[in-house]
Amino acid sequence: MAGISGKSIIVTGGAGFIGSNLVERLCKENKVMVIDTLMTGSEENLKEAKRTGNVTFRKDDSRNIGKQGFKADLVFHLGMYSASPMYREKPTRVAEVVEGMIDVLEYARANGSQVVFASTSSIYNGVTPPHREDVVPKATDYYTEGRVGAERMAELYAKLYKVNTAAMRFFSVYGYHEEAKNGYANLVTQFLWAMKKGEQPVAYGDGTQRRDFTFVTDVVDAMLKAVGVKGYDVFNVGTGRNYSLNEMADKINKALGTKIKVRYVKMPVANYVMETLADTGKAERVLGFKAKVSLDEGIRKLVDERK
Repeated sequence: MAGISGKSIIVTGGAGFIGSNLVERLCKENKVMVIDTLMTGSEENLKEAKRTGNVTFRKDDSRNIGKQGFKADLVFHLGMYSASPMYREKPTRVAEVVEGMIDVLEYARANGSQVVFASTSSIYNGVTPPHREDVVPKATDYYTEGRVGAERMAELYAKLYKVNTAAMRFFSVYGYHEEAKNGYANLVTQFLWAMKKGEQPVAYGDGTQRRDFTFVTDVVDAMLKAVGVKGYDVFNVGTGRNYSLNEMADKINKALGTKIKVRYVKMPVANYVMETLADTGKAERVLGFKAKVSLDEGIRKLVDERK
């Protein structure tokens, strides 16, 4: 974590899955304020981080970032609705995401802060893989439009006000601290939870859809490496390798020593993302980031954690 020491940092969504893993890393050498509504997060995720005495928690919306009385050198903005079903339930959440992004950027503009924020590989829905950062996104679903809007606003603030911002397009992240997400947890984690109980995991269609599964510690590494980016830029955060849900289930069976079959159900949504695969060249070249944890290793980490 070279260059990130002795800083004041805000992490929106910091009690959530990815955010709490990031806070655990940051709080060892920095003062961190966590802002989280706890919609899919939990203060329990911050238990270890709080023991450092460097973490302050505020139950609030990221749109109120400017009301916390905290001046931050860095803002990691993860406090956005993080799953497509959330937007289908309430399409106006797209507007909330864009509004929250603007509030974060206004805060950064006023305080001279850099922003690193969560975008998504879902932006590439309908685009032939491997997915590169320079593609033009297609209109596919509400979730995608929220993140496209956030990226556009970040680019605008970089051009108008010199706010340094990095958009991180996460590819199917799984790992520690997903419990509070419940049904919104990553498919690796949902499959593992079911199979540990001897239950069949559920897959849409025939399970041949493919994902670039990325372990959360690698995602944290990528975000930290994005600190110091000048202007506006966007980076894929993936492994550059993907697997079908059937292959993923086979790997979990191997790790658990089980032989549980996947249960297939009818595809319930239009424009479902059938394949994600990150082109990792830009992140490797510009940030020096390369994912370290393979899918087999990530599954083993989660199996060992829950023994």
